[in-house]
Amino acid sequence: MVPAGLKAPVMGYLYRKHPTMYFLRTTAALACLTVIGLFSRCSPMPSGPVIAYPSPAPDTAALPFMPGIVCSDSLDFNAAFSPDLQSFYFTRRLKKWVMLVTHYDGTKWTEPVRAPFADTRYAEADATFGPDGAVYFISNRPKRAGDSSGDYDIWRKRPLANGSWSEAENVTAINSDSTEYYISFAANGNLYFASFRRGGMGEGDIYVSKWVNGQYTKPENLGPAINSPLTEHDPCVSPQEDYLVFTAADRKEGFGEADLYGAKRTGQKWCTAMNLGSRVNTPTYEYCSYFSPDGQYFFFSSNFDVKWVKASAIRDDIDKLCK
Repeated sequence: MVPAGLKAPVMGYLYRKHPTMYFLRTTAALACLTVIGLFSRCSPMPSGPVIAYPSPAPDTAALPFMPGIVCSDSLDFNAAFSPDLQSFYFTRRLKKWVMLVTHYDGTKWTEPVRAPFADTRYAEADATFGPDGAVYFISNRPKRAGDSSGDYDIWRKRPLANGSWSEAENVTAINSDSTEYYISFAANGNLYFASFRRGGMGEGDIYVSKWVNGQYTKPENLGPAINSPLTEHDPCVSPQEDYLVFTAADRKEGFGEADLYGAKRTGQKWCTAMNLGSRVNTPTYEYCSYFSPDGQYFFFSSNFDVKWVKASAIRDDIDKLCK
């Protein structure tokens, strides 16, 4: 996704290159631009209930997800199933970005309501659940009293025994004095995200912070196989950290303003990321990659909607591109 709070050059870039998404990119700051088995940006596949997917389900061509519930006449983006697989979280542009949830009631998916951990005083988006059970998201809430920067940071809330949520906690080991957004977890707790911090390879890059001895390490830039002098964001890493899908803007081989790219890792080295092609990419902006926790479907955001397609098609595409 793409929140507000970006510095002037980045806002200008977004306006010039993607005017239809300017409000998205400047009321939030490039953020959500959301596998189990082989892909997931959340935690490993849980046991127990299964996901009650709506019909018709897609095959190798992408379809809008839950028209009338998730996909509306507004701008809808990002995707995340709850750990029990009975709720689906996404973000909608109302007066500002608001995280919403629809629940499966045993027969159907309900009308979406505000997510219980959302704070509508701020613009918030890109909810995802970490291996620790906490919900992670981006928000432009102030970091401290007197903070008026408007930058987006990564925050988290923990579930409490009474069914409520803890106070929001800034993930200080990850955040900088610039904008961070879109969170994706490997099964071992390593956290992938995007940042506009100083010292990167381009306007925005993808980083990883490793989970070591119960804490996050200093974020590491993923380097030239993934990042470029342009803008990369919205990473989606597999639990085994051997596959990565992300958004890249303005590359010369792109189909549009920003496309989805895929990479595969062998050992400690990522192959050079490649454009995932017309199966998911269009002349508009693709972002917010996400694989369902059961590994069956790949979700992404495009043309103001959340879309889904068979995950095996994306896996096969990456395997062919990264031989």
